[in-house]
Order: sequence, then C-alpha cells, then structure tokens
Amino acid sequence: MRRNEARTDGEVVAASYDAVAGLYIELFGDEELADPRDLETITAWAATCDGPVLDAGCGPGHWTAALARRGVEVAGVDLSAEFLEHARRLYPALSFQSADVRRLPSRDGSWAGVLAWFSLIHLDPVDVRAVLAEVHRVLAPGGRILIGFFAGEGDEPLPFAHQVAPAWSWPGEWVEEQLVLAGFRPRGATVRGASGTQRALGHCEAVRVP
Repeated sequence: MRRNEARTDGEVVAASYDAVAGLYIELFGDEELADPRDLETITAWAATCDGPVLDAGCGPGHWTAALARRGVEVAGVDLSAEFLEHARRLYPALSFQSADVRRLPSRDGSWAGVLAWFSLIHLDPVDVRAVLAEVHRVLAPGGRILIGFFAGEGDEPLPFAHQVAPAWSWPGEWVEEQLVLAGFRPRGATVRGASGTQRALGHCEAVRVP
C-alpha cells in the first residue's frame, strides 16, 4: 500500500467491523437485544438533553432509532460502511453520515447531547482527550455527553483482546479525569461488575462547561 493510500486507525477499525457486520447486527443490532439497564441509562440521559443528540459511532443505528422512537431529535455518524448501509435501509427517516469521531462534521455548539456508547473503546488512550475536546467543540454550552466503556481496575487504561479489534478498558476515575481535562463536569462513573465471561461495564455522564 502506498503512503497516500494508508488508512487511519479509525478506518482500520471500521474495516474490522465491516467484516463481521452481519453477525454483530444479529447479536446486538436492535434495542430489544440490549440489556434493559443500558436502554434505561441511555433514554434517561437523552431526556436531559435540551435539543438534538448526535449518536457518535452509531454502529448499525439501533440506539439512534431507539431515541428517535422516544421523540428525540437524533442523527448518527460512523465509519463502518456496512453499518451505515444497514442503518439507512432500516431507518430511512433518520440521518446517518460517514464520519470519524476525531473530526465530527458539525458546527461548533450544534448539539445538545453526544452519545458515545462503547464507540471510543478502540482509541489509543493518548487520543481520548483530543476526541473529547472535539465532542466539547460540537456541544452547546451546558450540552451533555454519555460515554459507555469497558471498566478496568487500577489507575491506567489496559488493552485487551476484543473480538473485533484491539480495545482498552478504562478505570472510572481515569474517564472522569479525561473529561475534566477536556472541559467537562462529570457526574461520576458508574460501573457494573463482571458477570461470567462479560467484562465489567461502565458509563459516565458529563456536562460541557461553558
């Protein structure tokens, strides 16, 4: 591959998801397949957003559609062509764009909320703060972010062998620290302990500081 044809890290991860899109959609691509606790967390958070919400890393669009069904003005972005094709086919009334979370195609302050539900887990930890700064840019003052992540122990992120692409688990306090450094006021990370083969899961809400 020539230098000018090299793919970004995001495009490499997207290609990995493209390769397993059918199975992923079968297992996770509908709100009825989701853990009810996740659905409750996401919908309750969206109800606090005073305006449109961006589903950043929307995958096959199931969370985007779930919010739209509940009256939320919402759009999705993702880099996986297979996911976007599926989302556009199933939810033609909604907007889905190809975009990297590092460079969101939105004006400054144009969203009231950004959902990043397990869509940042493949980022190298050194890139997380820059992505959160990009989210800060597109959020209006007082806008809200909700992050879903694999929860880790200790003080630092740890890599693990995710089934699709290399990923990282994050300690809750580390997530809060990154949010503060990017200009957010976090409400505190919530962690759901590991169960069987399922890793511990976490989520964290935060408000954009004006």
